[in-house]
Amino acid sequence: MSAWLLPDHIADVLPSEARHIEELRRRLLDTACTYGYELVIPPLIEHLDSLLTGTGQALELQTFKLVDQLSGRSLGLRADTTPQVARIDAHLLGRQSITRLCYCGPVLHTMPERPHATREPLQFGAEIYGHAGREADVEVLSLALDCLRAAPLDGLSVDLADARIVRALLAGVMADPAVLAAVHDALAAKDASTLSRLTRDFPAASREGLQALVGLYGDESILVEAEKTLRRTPIVREALSNLKYMASRLTDVRVSFDLADARGYGYYTGVRFTVYAEGAGDAVLRGGRYDGVGAVFGHKLDRERPAVGFSLDVKQLARAATSAPLRAAIRAPWSDAPGLQAAVKALRARGETVVCALPGDAGQIDEFNCDRELIEAGGQWVIQSL
Repeated sequence: MSAWLLPDHIADVLPSEARHIEELRRRLLDTACTYGYELVIPPLIEHLDSLLTGTGQALELQTFKLVDQLSGRSLGLRADTTPQVARIDAHLLGRQSITRLCYCGPVLHTMPERPHATREPLQFGAEIYGHAGREADVEVLSLALDCLRAAPLDGLSVDLADARIVRALLAGVMADPAVLAAVHDALAAKDASTLSRLTRDFPAASREGLQALVGLYGDESILVEAEKTLRRTPIVREALSNLKYMASRLTDVRVSFDLADARGYGYYTGVRFTVYAEGAGDAVLRGGRYDGVGAVFGHKLDRERPAVGFSLDVKQLARAATSAPLRAAIRAPWSDAPGLQAAVKALRARGETVVCALPGDAGQIDEFNCDRELIEAGGQWVIQSL
């Protein structure tokens, strides 16, 4: 095996793509800043017990593990930054008021999340802590959409769900965790026959409600159908009301609903959203409410903070978003001629890109669009078009 071969689903990022990714990273962080979100930079590596606290088995399987040569303790390379940000809010900041945090950095996965995906995503996300109301859900989703528009992405559509609906239908059901996991998989796959087999011993109300969920996906009319079909418990009523409220605030994107979508059922506690874009294929962004995750990091019960947020992979976003045109640059000679270095320095101070052609370098500079040239004329360094 060649020494320079990289592991499967790990790749170098070459200049043009790296430039595009970095431009997107800056736009995303700048957009979050306009909403008042503060940047945090959690470590790539943590003690394993801290890194996986409260996250569930799915993230545990995605986490690379190793031993700390200094302490002998087990360490993990983060597979998701969100739990780390919850730890920062609960244990380090400790604020009683609302906290808005954002982040952008690499994560590592033991397995790709989907075909052709990288195992080293560049994860960007934003989280708001300390507000349990649907207003925070709307703010986070609005920020998510503005981030995608800044990319820019066109043809955005939002799919809404709420984890409380399935949880309410399963309340009181005594079943093995493996059976419950299979029920969630059958709901996500809209597999009515498998769902019927798995729920045959469930209470009638739960069994009928879960079967009804299989067909409850589509436009806003399914919320009306759900009000007629599902048990009108306070939790279900509140979840449907919140979904209707959120849809009413999304006037410039297409909105759909999938009440059987229970992905992340062990993590999310309320509204969930998935955003798609024309030509992007898979979802470009996911998020939702995950109240109480920070409680495991705090020393008091009052650190069980409500939380809602989203995340995306900037590398995936770069493949879907239109790349900005190359910035025009100036080519300059390399010499000790009087005034040349001062002229180059002055241009760069004005924000111009100046590429000096080193001696013997007659090749084309691929990554920079040099449309002008710095030349000496009459004892002065002036710019002329190429």
